[in-house]
Amino acid sequence: MQFELNEEQEMIRKAARDFANNECLPGVIERDEKQIFPREQVMKLAELGFLGMMVDPKYGGAGMDTISYVLAMEEISKVDASVSVVMSVNNSLVCYGLEKFGTEEQKQKYLVPLAQGMKDGELYIGAFMLSEPEAGSDATSQRTTAEDKGDHYLLNGTKNWITNGGSASVYLVMAQTDRAKGSKGINTFIVEKNSPGVVVAAKENKLGIRGSDTHTVMFTDVKVPKENRIGNDGFGFTFAMKTLAGGRIGIASQALGIASGAFERARDYAKTRKAFGTEIMNHQAIAFKLADMATKIEASRLLCLKAAWEKDNNIDYTLSSSIAKVFSSETAMWTAVEAVQIHGGYGFVKEYHVERLMRDAKITQIYEGTSEVQRIVISRSILK
Repeated sequence: MQFELNEEQEMIRKAARDFANNECLPGVIERDEKQIFPREQVMKLAELGFLGMMVDPKYGGAGMDTISYVLAMEEISKVDASVSVVMSVNNSLVCYGLEKFGTEEQKQKYLVPLAQGMKDGELYIGAFMLSEPEAGSDATSQRTTAEDKGDHYLLNGTKNWITNGGSASVYLVMAQTDRAKGSKGINTFIVEKNSPGVVVAAKENKLGIRGSDTHTVMFTDVKVPKENRIGNDGFGFTFAMKTLAGGRIGIASQALGIASGAFERARDYAKTRKAFGTEIMNHQAIAFKLADMATKIEASRLLCLKAAWEKDNNIDYTLSSSIAKVFSSETAMWTAVEAVQIHGGYGFVKEYHVERLMRDAKITQIYEGTSEVQRIVISRSILK
């Protein structure tokens, strides 16, 4: 076992930390409050190669390992989870899904600009569309349909809670092509946002990650070329599950970063705030909170890195990614709440950042598979 990072991984972590502090921190409170999509920050992520970190360089990616991705996600999430979720979806779900399962033609047409995050000088990112009004945790209950018309499919339905829904250029859409086959009748399609019949609803007014672009997207008689189906007929549900397993590493890393950011702010505050004649870090009640935070965060980090290592070494990481996500997300929520508590009244004030981290933490227990769904995955694996 090797617990030390190599030189390249250390450089990536430093680059991500510098980017977070220099580019994401300024204006983060205003973007959160006004729900401003961090377009400028995401464009700079593209310049750094962080929107296609794990994609092969022959497809425009940076060719980094998953461990590097975890490190970068943690550092950026410490400061702005609205930026890191854009990075997570584009890397873990969209780029990974296309590179792993797409045809060469699909990769050349869509993966190359997605991995670069740019096309013709404009932002070019993707969105992953599985959730529906009646299909959240029960992803098999797809109501969106794709009717086979010979040389194309006709797509109809509604997807909601879609990250990057308004800013993405390309959608990966799961739809039912044969309801009688259940999950085996689901396919995944590459849909261009500017296709006739695509309507993006208003941005959701969310509790947390308020800068991220979350929308309902509706499809009415959208023509999708046959060559835009990913994989064989009926592969869509398997595609979604395999892709989400990697996505959970990204969200676990985001949760880890939120927890780390909350801890660092609470620790630094405890060193300077005085009560009863001494810095509050000298009171055991506070010191023990910080000790518990540090312990849970270190465990979360190791779980994230283990899942990433398994992915890099072509080992089945389904179980590890679920364990990492459920533990890291619950650590994020607990740590952020305790960070607010340590700050006392100041914790309720936006300029101290911890109240935002607390709001951001909650979604990590919900999207890309709730904590309850992760426990289903884990329990089925350990009870085989």
